[in-house]
Amino acid sequence: MAKIHNQILKLLSEKPMTLPEIAEQLEYTEKKVFNALKKLFSDGKVNSNAKTRQYYLADEQS
Repeated sequence: MAKIHNQILKLLSEKPMTLPEIAEQLEYTEKKVFNALKKLFSDGKVNSNAKTRQYYLADEQS
């Protein structure tokens, strides 16, 4: 798994976050973070809340 994927999972283990929040924390572009989130989402590791636009670990409740 790529470094960015591990960084995102670590961040989301602390609390749900939006795409801009994740990008700011990791100092990556939103596009790069979004592409990583898509991969994590397809792997079943991350879910998102459409209402709040927050991402969270798949084993947590929104």
